[in-house]
Amino acid sequence: MKTPVRIPQRPRRNRAHSAIRSLVRETQIQAGDLIYPLFVMEGKNKRVPISSMKDQSRLSIDLIVETAEECVDLGIPAIALFPVIDDAKKDRFAKESANPKGLLQECISTLKAKVPGIAVIGDVAMDPYSTDGHDGLVEGEEIVNDETLPILAEMSIAQARAGADFIAPSDMMDGRIGYIRRALDDAGFTKTGIISYAAKYASSFYGPFREALDSAPRSGDKKTYQMDFANKREALREIVLDAEQGADVIMIKPALAYLDVIAAARSRVNLPIAAYQVSGEYAMIHAAAERGWIDAEKAMEESLTSIKRAGADMILTYFALEMARKLSR
Repeated sequence: MKTPVRIPQRPRRNRAHSAIRSLVRETQIQAGDLIYPLFVMEGKNKRVPISSMKDQSRLSIDLIVETAEECVDLGIPAIALFPVIDDAKKDRFAKESANPKGLLQECISTLKAKVPGIAVIGDVAMDPYSTDGHDGLVEGEEIVNDETLPILAEMSIAQARAGADFIAPSDMMDGRIGYIRRALDDAGFTKTGIISYAAKYASSFYGPFREALDSAPRSGDKKTYQMDFANKREALREIVLDAEQGADVIMIKPALAYLDVIAAARSRVNLPIAAYQVSGEYAMIHAAAERGWIDAEKAMEESLTSIKRAGADMILTYFALEMARKLSR
């Protein structure tokens, strides 16, 4: 009998077969980790596919309700809503965003009445409602900060009044978390949470999302308020500031190209951390799979696990339904 080579450590013993690998797996994705982003549009029984995002569509409120019911059945606890606003309702001050009978508010209130088991997250930024397509108010060639805050606060209050569990400011204006928190509290919405897009980068991975909402800026770019993708220390500064101002959850967006930022945030703050696997990240996986270069389902699971392994407690992902269905098999 051949004498075995003396190797002091044999880590491969813990990878010998699937049952052992399952026992020692450090990071587990569950349906309860997932948040499904949905695009809501006017009308009834309307489903408009998004060409750059396989299996994703703009949906009318009745179909949003059906999707939310499926989410609950699969164990997905929350959806995040993004409104598709008709150009005729847009203006430079985003007034439609505070309309109590507006599309997003109607969708929120309908969901809370018909699917009480789902948590509803409303997006707070001017770009879906603005003729300028920017997240803040445009004065001349500048996106002005302080003048934007009251607009965001009114938008937040309108969503809270409709029944949103969380409002999610994605605008990256300075001081907006504290301003919105005070406004919500003063209006009596002390139970409405804030998920802050604390580190939202000026990313090339947002393209399909902007197609879905028709929310690309009409001029210039978003680099004076969204973050430079080269910076991590700056992200931590933003995260700490938003935590101090009253955020209940902090968010990093995008996710896959910023796993180091997620990990750094996890070591820095004790708040729950959300990460957004954005439209471009989703679209790339499907595009490669359609060419036969990768297996979409395996890449989905690996990418989501990497985000959770980096430190995210919850993940916004267009794979939410697909991943939850896989987990239920």
